[in-house]
Amino acid sequence: MEKADSIKIRLKNVSKHFGAVKALDQITIEFAPGTMTTLLGPSGCGKTTLLRLISGLETVTSGEIWFGGEDVTELSATRRDVGMVFQSYALFPHMTVERNVGYGLRVLKTDPSEVGERVRQALKLVNLDGYQKRHPDELSGGQQQRVAVARAMVLKPKVLLFDEPLSNIDSKLRRSMRDDIRRLQKSSGITSVYVTHDQAEALAVSDEVIVINEGKIEQQGPPKSLYHLPKTAFVANFIGESNVIDATLEKDGNNKWVVLGDTRVQLPMGKNVPAQEGPIKISLRPENMHIKSENQSGIAIEGIISQSAYMGPVMEYSIDTKVGSLFTRAPAYHEQYQPNDKVFLHVNPEELIVIPTVGENRNI
Repeated sequence: MEKADSIKIRLKNVSKHFGAVKALDQITIEFAPGTMTTLLGPSGCGKTTLLRLISGLETVTSGEIWFGGEDVTELSATRRDVGMVFQSYALFPHMTVERNVGYGLRVLKTDPSEVGERVRQALKLVNLDGYQKRHPDELSGGQQQRVAVARAMVLKPKVLLFDEPLSNIDSKLRRSMRDDIRRLQKSSGITSVYVTHDQAEALAVSDEVIVINEGKIEQQGPPKSLYHLPKTAFVANFIGESNVIDATLEKDGNNKWVVLGDTRVQLPMGKNVPAQEGPIKISLRPENMHIKSENQSGIAIEGIISQSAYMGPVMEYSIDTKVGSLFTRAPAYHEQYQPNDKVFLHVNPEELIVIPTVGENRNI
């Protein structure tokens, strides 16, 4: 299949209300041409509603939706040229794979000879060439999802939408399926929007991630930016695992320190921090704390193991400290600790994430 002419998707001040409930409130965002953008958030945050507004399956309460230079706000789903891959696959059980994939083309009264060739190309793209005569009940869950993707892509839509496509697939297959979806999106060049509540999935498939919470956008950006530079405590907790703790910022000229309980950590030059001294919030990722039985660096948080769990390659620990309960991991082949053991969590100042507060001024 040839590469698509990619378009930009723009939402301008889009709101969606269900009675008194504001599912989405004044959303303004852009989806860059030819990219895969994931809408990420907990259940009920509004991400699926946003996807349905883009598809035309729901109408906006206010605002505008643009595909390229075309205002599609008032267009129905059938007139928006959108392909959609559903969580439930939605395959016709009585039809063969080739009939399922070619269904939309037949509805559009495409020439039969062209239907056959485009179906074959689509199945080849999802590595199911040769499965044309099988029925859905003769396929695995992963294969059924590939058929659903092929059915969406065979129409060569302007926009491709994925509504939690991997939630019904066995966890062992999810990694290969998400890699396949990413490969297909990049090779096709179709501007795509992907909905999931799984943060690992979002990080793996996306050019950009939009974190949504209670109908509003918390943060938008590349996966690495959201992981390493979260702008809110919600993003820090939702993108990966994090210990968000209260701390105090101190300054003396160009020198800056973060005080974590009894531990005073000098920050490196260039670390972005609030302009004013005082209370702040810090994010500590589990992988950025190194557990030891001694304070080897002088920059360590003392604590007592409250829980330990063997997870195969790693041990997981919950540790009671003066700044609260902290969660971390360590390789299982290293020294292992048991509940009530005294330990020290060594912190690298470079890896401390200072979480901004809304509207604050920041300096270096």
